[in-house]
Amino acid sequence: VCDTGDQQTTAAVLVKEPAATIVEMLKDVTSYEGEDAAFECRLSREATQDVQWFLGDVPLQSNEMNEIGVQGTRHTLILRKVTLEDCGPISFKVGQHTSAA
Repeated sequence: VCDTGDQQTTAAVLVKEPAATIVEMLKDVTSYEGEDAAFECRLSREATQDVQWFLGDVPLQSNEMNEIGVQGTRHTLILRKVTLEDCGPISFKVGQHTSAA
């Protein structure tokens, strides 16, 4: 605010946080049937929104078969006791950025 007595003007400051980017991409994993398959991705900054794991085109949620974890900038996915039906592309998306293995 700038006030001269008979005149006044105001302005505002808007600070936007930069979008997170993927700095460590996913790597391919080979597992035997019945074993766990673990994937890891690192981001440029902490981000908990607009983050999603996929198996093929199917979005994954954390449950008894899929363990999704976040520790700072490190995002992990563990597919428990994989079967032959689990073969396929795994992808991780944050904002407009994607990594696949």
